[in-house]
Amino acid sequence: MLGVASLQFAYAADMTRDNGSPVGDNQNSQTAGQEGPVVLQDSHLIEKLQRFDRERIPERVVHARGTGAFGEFVPSSDISNLTIAKVFQPGTKTPVFVRLSTVMNYRGSPEQARDPRGFAIKFYTAQGNWDIVGLNKGIFFIRDAIKFPDFVHANKPSAVTGVQDANLAFDFWAHTPESTNMLTHMYANEGMPDSYRHMDGFGVHAFKMINAKGEVHYVKFHWKSDQGLKNIRPKDIPASIGKDWNMMTNDLYGAIKKGDYPKWDLYIQVLNPSDLSKFDYDPLDDTKEWLGVPEQKVGTMTLNRIPNNYFETTEEVAFAPSRLVPGIEPSEDRMLQGRMFAYADTQMYRLGANFNSLPINRPLVAVHNNNQDGKMNSSGRTGEVNYEPSTIGEISQDPKYKYVQTPLSGTTQQMAIHKQQMFKQAGVFYRSLPESEKADLVTALSGDLSHVTNDQNKYTVISYFNKADSDLGARLVKALGADSSRVQAMSAKLSDE
Repeated sequence: MLGVASLQFAYAADMTRDNGSPVGDNQNSQTAGQEGPVVLQDSHLIEKLQRFDRERIPERVVHARGTGAFGEFVPSSDISNLTIAKVFQPGTKTPVFVRLSTVMNYRGSPEQARDPRGFAIKFYTAQGNWDIVGLNKGIFFIRDAIKFPDFVHANKPSAVTGVQDANLAFDFWAHTPESTNMLTHMYANEGMPDSYRHMDGFGVHAFKMINAKGEVHYVKFHWKSDQGLKNIRPKDIPASIGKDWNMMTNDLYGAIKKGDYPKWDLYIQVLNPSDLSKFDYDPLDDTKEWLGVPEQKVGTMTLNRIPNNYFETTEEVAFAPSRLVPGIEPSEDRMLQGRMFAYADTQMYRLGANFNSLPINRPLVAVHNNNQDGKMNSSGRTGEVNYEPSTIGEISQDPKYKYVQTPLSGTTQQMAIHKQQMFKQAGVFYRSLPESEKADLVTALSGDLSHVTNDQNKYTVISYFNKADSDLGARLVKALGADSSRVQAMSAKLSDE
């Protein structure tokens, strides 16, 4: 039985790591300078992600409810001026496996969830596998991976009741104003697509493309549905669930069976490194779109084959943003930097150290390295030389595939990004909607907010939306019977710089 002293330690108010050491900042990862990448020595970040990755077995912690299909990608233009990645070489045809999913709910849950949709593509390229692990929106809720476990915990079912609770979700959102942009999109009608075929896909983060001269450009990826965009209005969601809660899978597979193969055109946005400082927001902040930056089409993806074994494909497929190929590298986006570690780590936990050897994950090119053994190993590695360098059995390296050099300045730090701009883009998006969709957004959002019993959290969130757009705020005030003067006073204290 615990003594008094033990009870005091067990319920200490200060946050600690698992070893009991105090945490100085649970909001910002440690970075190499103001604009630099996240450093691996941030043990609090790494521990949070490692512990989070190991919370479920064997189901995925997020994106458990998924649908997979095979297909191919064909480039449509020569972008060798941007990248040496062979997947974009004219005349090539690259096999792909795509997994489309909901995020928060478990396997077997209704597919009609107001939730982001996972949009993950594995390219089996001539240079190895490349994964774009994205969503059906080009932005995200948070900008630093150190908050990802918290974001998921708040939106997953309650640790007490096992039921999702708006009080918990909006308690988190009330303390995360950068989420206002993504929440506005998610509660709009596009937050409930009527099928996987009728939604776009995005890489979400900025990446770097490197050409043969070593020149760097920042890019974002956007998959545009050739089938068009179609959504379900809030009033029609219950009937849709009652009719078929496997609707999105049945629709996708039904189309493929009929030979009506769904297609998405891949577009990219491109920025020079010198362009990054020209925006009134941080272009490497994943809560922001690159508004006004033109897109160019670079290829088309077609899904044309249904897997004949769900478990060995859709369930065992392992995506990770760290699976990159020469000519494509990560940007300094803080959320991406955390995902680079966390996704591969969670696949090792879920499937084992040799998950890349499973047929669905195995690259089409030969693999040569000194990684060995572990559970379920079947690599066929032979010989005594399992190290490098060696004069007996050297595995050579080509210097042309070294990572691009990125200039750094400043000191390591734990600070938020300089240009935060929490609300502006949410307002831009809201004002772009037709009147009927504005009304539907308010219906959907106020429906969840009406379940929030914590008055401070409710008013805080309303003030965020009011700061984004005064009309949106006024409509929420009316729908919820809130105190308009209180909302206005709270909004007036918010900055959007």
